Amino acid sequence: MIAMQYSFTLPADYDMGIIEKRIADNGYRTDGFAGLIFKTYLYARRNGLQTGSAENIYAPFYLWQDVSDMNRFISGAGFQGVAGAFGWPQIRVYPVLTAHVSGSVAEAVYAKREITDIAPFSDLAPFSEQTVSDRLIDVTAWDTTNWKKIHFTAGRNPLTGGGQHYRIGHISLSGAVKAV
Repeated sequence: MIAMQYSFTLPADYDMGIIEKRIADNGYRTDGFAGLIFKTYLYARRNGLQTGSAENIYAPFYLWQDVSDMNRFISGAGFQGVAGAFGWPQIRVYPVLTAHVSGSVAEAVYAKREITDIAPFSDLAPFSEQTVSDRLIDVTAWDTTNWKKIHFTAGRNPLTGGGQHYRIGHISLSGAVKAV
C-alpha cells in the first residue's frame, strides 16, 4: 500500500466555503476509483474551533492499493483539474507500514496527521506494529528520504494531541475494497 498527500495553503482571507462547495460538488468523482482504498477530502479553516489550524488548508489524503493505480490517478483528468485550480503541488508519497480501515469509515468527520522524526539508528521494527484500533482510519507510513513517521487517523469526533487537524468533507472508497 502507498499513502499519498498533497496540500494547498490558501490565503488567510480565503473563503473556505469555496473548498467545501468544491468537495460537495466533486467528491463523488473518485468514488469507486480502481485501486483506491480511500481518499479523504481534508480541509482546515484558519483558527477553526475543531481544527485549531494556523492556516486555511486543502489537503486530500489517499491510501492506494499499489503504485500503478496511484500513477493512473495522477496522470488523469481529476488530478489535472485540481492542479489547474490550485497550482502544481508537491505530492508526498509514503510506503505504508500498517493500515486499519474500519467498515464504518464513511462515518469519519475529523482527521489528524502527525509527522515525527525517526532518530538515526532507531529500531524500525516497532513502527510496523503500531495501530489505534478504535479509530475509523489508522495508517502508519514512513518517509525514508527524510526519516519521518507519518501517522494518519480519522474518527467521528475531534481528535486530540499534536499534529495537523482537519475536517473531512467527503470520503471516496473503492467499491471493490473492504475494511483492511
